[in-house]
Amino acid sequence: MTIKYIFLVSRQAKIRLAKWYTMSSQKEKAKTMKEVSQLVLARKPKQCNFVEHRDTKVVYRKYASLYFVAGIGLDDNELLMLEIIHRYVEVLDRYFGNVCELDLIFQFQKAYFILDEMIMAGELQESSKKTVLRVIAQQDETEAVENSERGWGDINLEGVARTAMLTVQELKQSFAR
Repeated sequence: MTIKYIFLVSRQAKIRLAKWYTMSSQKEKAKTMKEVSQLVLARKPKQCNFVEHRDTKVVYRKYASLYFVAGIGLDDNELLMLEIIHRYVEVLDRYFGNVCELDLIFQFQKAYFILDEMIMAGELQESSKKTVLRVIAQQDETEAVENSERGWGDINLEGVARTAMLTVQELKQSFAR
């Protein structure tokens, strides 16, 4: 099964995460995301979670206020894609502890890391929740060690910078003074 794209969209049609596994221009990607988002958001809750769009079968599932949307080939198994989406949500939920939209907004890099651990080049690479979570925990440990070596300790620089309305680079420079 070849996955063409995965993106998360809110009920307000805001893209929260987007990952493409096929080559397309930025203009084409934006057009596809807009069209597919409108298509998915317009569907009623009782309707099927599969819909065709151009040369792609769109598979989606709603969790809380987010729609997890994936585009696959017309001949691919849509039930398998629904399972992959569900597995991704389970891993996110276990990592963040009851994941919500704000977790994905403020810690989007972790959501991408988890997705990258599971899917590579449009193919499912790792389906084990334990394995994915172990690798992400190792990344967190490495990041903590690197931060402590730099003298930053356990500071979440992105969160601090966002609160102070600075870039991370500006924040680092203010510490260096």
